[in-house]
Amino acid sequence: MPYLIVAVVLVGVLCVLNLLLTVGVIRRLRKQAASAAFLPPMAGGLAIGERMPEFAATTTDGEPVSDELLEGPALIGFFSPSCQPCTELMPRFIDHARHTSAAVLAVVVTHSDDEAVADVERLAEVARVVVEAPQAAIQSAFQVAGYPALFVIGADGRVTDNDPVLPATVSA
Repeated sequence: MPYLIVAVVLVGVLCVLNLLLTVGVIRRLRKQAASAAFLPPMAGGLAIGERMPEFAATTTDGEPVSDELLEGPALIGFFSPSCQPCTELMPRFIDHARHTSAAVLAVVVTHSDDEAVADVERLAEVARVVVEAPQAAIQSAFQVAGYPALFVIGADGRVTDNDPVLPATVSA
């Protein structure tokens, strides 16, 4: 009987210790996630080496933009006003666009034009801007499933980079 009591007490102590360690790990993970400045990997999208798809749209300035008018090299970004990683990436995208000789297209994805006004104003300084609803023409053409999404198109019209972190391969 004393062995049984010792075994139950030992199992109880181990369970409490395990619970305390688990709570500590959860706290550390939450703290790390809150302070991390990372962007999740882009879900879907054109793969490196694929040709820029055919698309046509009108910018917020009323100018036509299409795959034929947007020759490489080009930087194309997809942003959503309600997306926290998009908000974090946009200032770096704008700064990068200011210093590149590549054509720059920014697609703001939103259900409401009013929601996109601030982003459109910021992006219009450095890029041709198109506002479209989710899953509209340009997003479908580039197979975008998550935001932010960035594509670098080379001079040959093929995707050279599709990393949601600012690509280093855009010519400056």
